[in-house]
Amino acid sequence: MARIGLVAHDDRKDDMATWVKAHQDKLSQHELFATGTTGSRIVAATGLSVSLLKSGPLGGDQQLGAMIAEGRLDVLVFFIDPLSAQPHDVDVKALTRLATLYDVLFACNKITADAVLNAV
Repeated sequence: MARIGLVAHDDRKDDMATWVKAHQDKLSQHELFATGTTGSRIVAATGLSVSLLKSGPLGGDQQLGAMIAEGRLDVLVFFIDPLSAQPHDVDVKALTRLATLYDVLFACNKITADAVLNAV
């Protein structure tokens, strides 16, 4: 069982909920964590059990980063919106840096998320 972190920027939250719904059977076999708003959308769309963290801008990104640094997260799926400026861009960069530094499986769009999910 993998521990999977899920987060999406505002304009990508619907894409995340759709992706999770499409992979619901496989994801139900893993332990899921998500930032508050993203996780709430996932739960509403799928009914899956998701441990909800704080909203990203309110510290959820940092909570996921701490989980990575402490070895408590195996996979990060972060649907990033490359076309919109993010007011908490520093937190986003820190999270992606930690995923890279600690060699956590990391997906930032649907096609890489599919590949990562097939690897766990």
